[in-house]
Amino acid sequence: MGDGAPGGPRQPAAALTSFVGRRQTVAQLESELRAHRLVTVTGPGGVGKTRTAITVAARHGGVRIVELASVTDGTQVAPAVATALGVPDQSNRDAVDRIADHLAGAAVLLVLDNCEHVLHATARLVLRLLAELPGLRVLATSREPLGIGGERVHLLAPLAVPEESDAAGTGVLDHVPAVQLLVDRARAVLPDFAVTPENRAAVVALCRRLDGLPLAIELAAVRLRSLSVSQVVRRLDRRFHLLAGTDPAADPRQRSLRALIDWSHDLCAPDERLLWARMAVFPASVDLETLERVCGFGDLAGDRLFDALDGLVGKSVVVADRNGEQVRYRQFVTLREYGAELLAASGEADLLRRRHRDHFAWRAAECVGRWCGPHQAGDLARLREDHPNLLAALAWSADTPGEAAAGARLASLLRYHWIAGGFLSDGRRWLERLLPQLEPGSPERGEALWAAAWVALIQGDRGVARTYLKECAVIADALELPGLRGHVRLWRALLNLFEGDLQAAMGLYRQAIAIHRRGGDTGLALTASFQLAMAQAYAGRPREALETCSAVIEEASAVGERWNRAYAHWASAISHLHLGEVAAARTAIAAAMRIEQDFRDGVCTALCTEVCSWVAASSGDVADAAALEGMASSVWHRIGTSLEAFGPHAAREGRRHYAAVDSVLGPAAAAIREEHAGVTLPEAVRLGLDLVVSQSGRSRPAPRVPGSPLTAREREIAALIAQGLSNKAIAARLTISPRTVDGHVERMLRKLDFTSRTQIASWVSASSAVR
Repeated sequence: MGDGAPGGPRQPAAALTSFVGRRQTVAQLESELRAHRLVTVTGPGGVGKTRTAITVAARHGGVRIVELASVTDGTQVAPAVATALGVPDQSNRDAVDRIADHLAGAAVLLVLDNCEHVLHATARLVLRLLAELPGLRVLATSREPLGIGGERVHLLAPLAVPEESDAAGTGVLDHVPAVQLLVDRARAVLPDFAVTPENRAAVVALCRRLDGLPLAIELAAVRLRSLSVSQVVRRLDRRFHLLAGTDPAADPRQRSLRALIDWSHDLCAPDERLLWARMAVFPASVDLETLERVCGFGDLAGDRLFDALDGLVGKSVVVADRNGEQVRYRQFVTLREYGAELLAASGEADLLRRRHRDHFAWRAAECVGRWCGPHQAGDLARLREDHPNLLAALAWSADTPGEAAAGARLASLLRYHWIAGGFLSDGRRWLERLLPQLEPGSPERGEALWAAAWVALIQGDRGVARTYLKECAVIADALELPGLRGHVRLWRALLNLFEGDLQAAMGLYRQAIAIHRRGGDTGLALTASFQLAMAQAYAGRPREALETCSAVIEEASAVGERWNRAYAHWASAISHLHLGEVAAARTAIAAAMRIEQDFRDGVCTALCTEVCSWVAASSGDVADAAALEGMASSVWHRIGTSLEAFGPHAAREGRRHYAAVDSVLGPAAAAIREEHAGVTLPEAVRLGLDLVVSQSGRSRPAPRVPGSPLTAREREIAALIAQGLSNKAIAARLTISPRTVDGHVERMLRKLDFTSRTQIASWVSASSAVR
């Protein structure tokens, strides 16, 4: 996930509620952070560790916040941190190495929130990062210290509570933090709430009984919507009495919080209690559709689920996070842990986890089924939001006897999430974890093998991919599965392309295209086609490559598909360069980069930035070329691969342009590259697009003379005619059909009273001279 992109690094957000009673704590924590590189805020659940840490972090620059609450396994800590920081995940490099490279040279305050359930894995990660990154400071929250040498442990105390004597006093209580918090939160549900002589003793008793724990106070405040303070205290007293002494070794504050949660649970309606338990299956936030499909059965069928959800939101058991018209639902960690105990006791745990897994398999299948259409970016964004749930579903499938085949189906269906969504390492990890559990020769194993081979090829592991594809071919032939045969040919073709065997690659691509066309998989046919164009371009057949790309672009544009279209524009740019058509190459690569602003595909970004530098070098903009080379180098480094992984032909072309820039700029080239060698993936897209568009005639208005009858689109086409482009080439550049261009040209000839395209070109030249 890249900086500023959906799913990228989280920054401290503006709080929706006031921060009460921690002024001295904040000042102390800031002092500790200045003196120590690792500060861990510890304390019982509900004491406010997260809110305090984020409040302190908001006062610093270079803050990155990583929430570990949804991580279900210690092995996923480093990948989860990489994902939260927006580190590209398109290589087989260790996640910690990628994080260190991503943060290198920067002064960063990294907040790691909710570490207690993955304590040892978090400690190992922090040790390595602190050792390798001198500019890094870490602020962690956990119920217990990380146990690292040099760690500063800050035990966060509950809010100060009033004295017993204050119950009978007459002085104001506004200065007491626990009372301040209770009053503030109570006014959210009861705007006129205040401490009065009538409720003063009850307020003091409530704050003291709750030990000043912020979460407990906030949950109690919600009850003031329907109860008086005295009524809350009476019910709370009874629950505390029942639970007293349950665990003598437990911290009394935790017993108090447990008592409050028990009491809150008892006040829920039966349907609300059932949903509370069932929601524990989700390690992170989910949308309403997911809740309904996973939890909406039996006693929670139909509207009963929504009514229960609405009740839990009203009771602050569930949080509704809003982003425009989108709403996602989650629980605080403590409440979800409580629900997990209820779920385990209910006997529904395996049923819920199976429904959870099957729902996300359905969602992944939906993404695959409509991939070749306008939903690509939206589906990828939704799967990114669901990423913690996807990993939890795969983990349960891998760990539960009899569920590996269904888990492998999910992992295979997530193909575009892994490849285009930026989670290559996670995809390969789970595919390879599930493969040994699959029945030899089974269709599920065949699907998992080609998906794993695709990931391995993108990561540059050709030997691994070759082994997987060999076994996949055996399964495809034995089971006589045409679709699987198509996959074998497609990814063998890519293997041949990356190994430089262009003739073999082109033959296999044509076979794959034919198979996928017969099977109705237009998206895979387009993928094979743009890759065929790449092979054609490097086989010395750039005109054929442009025709192939034009067909991909036209077909993709007709259905709103953009991912394959971006790669087709990229391949078009290379083909135009091979023909000496620099302006056309510039326009093509700019079109690809514009699409990349939404897709966050690190490989495509690196390839496009590389070609942007070739375009700049070919047009004489050598300083821009050197800057783009530096950006491309940064992206390649961040995703853990290089241009060499994409075959000897592309690598040779890259070296040729690199040498041309060096020959003009000399030592200055290295300085320019170094200046741009630290950009992030989103920055590379933005800066690369800015540079390539600044060189393009399309960045200026099309020529216009006073009284010209042409529309803006017609003037744009006229400018391209003046550059010598055919109608077909113009259609490819503007991503419209050739028939549309023909119609525009005919209308232009009539409006201008011309008889040939040559006259249009002369008109453009005259218009430019006037301007």
